[in-house]
Amino acid sequence: MKQALFQEKYPVFTVELSKDETTGTSVDAIIDFLKARIDETPDAVYIGVFDHYAHTKSLPEGEIAPEILDAKNLIFCFGVKLPSPAVLAVRPRSIGIAEMVDKFVITFMEAPMPRANQAMESWVKALKNK
Repeated sequence: MKQALFQEKYPVFTVELSKDETTGTSVDAIIDFLKARIDETPDAVYIGVFDHYAHTKSLPEGEIAPEILDAKNLIFCFGVKLPSPAVLAVRPRSIGIAEMVDKFVITFMEAPMPRANQAMESWVKALKNK
């Protein structure tokens, strides 16, 4: 798992999994795996899936890198505390899953809550299961 600043300001974690390292055979299968982890986590709640690929493809000016075959965001929230309205700016969470020809690229932005980061890291690392 790599951590880097995207556009010099967003702390993003990235995992690249070759297709022979995971039992996940598609973006949807990986989403199902991660959704099960969310459902097992008492302080996390599943919200939905955003089909980023379909949305971007539907736009007249939409551009998708040719190596991206599919791309969706799994949306969920860890909501243990709501200490101020400012917290709403960093919630909910999202894990992006992109399918390439030979691999999946999974990304998520660092959360301000260490427990959320630990959970997301463990879920994504568990995808390497072959």
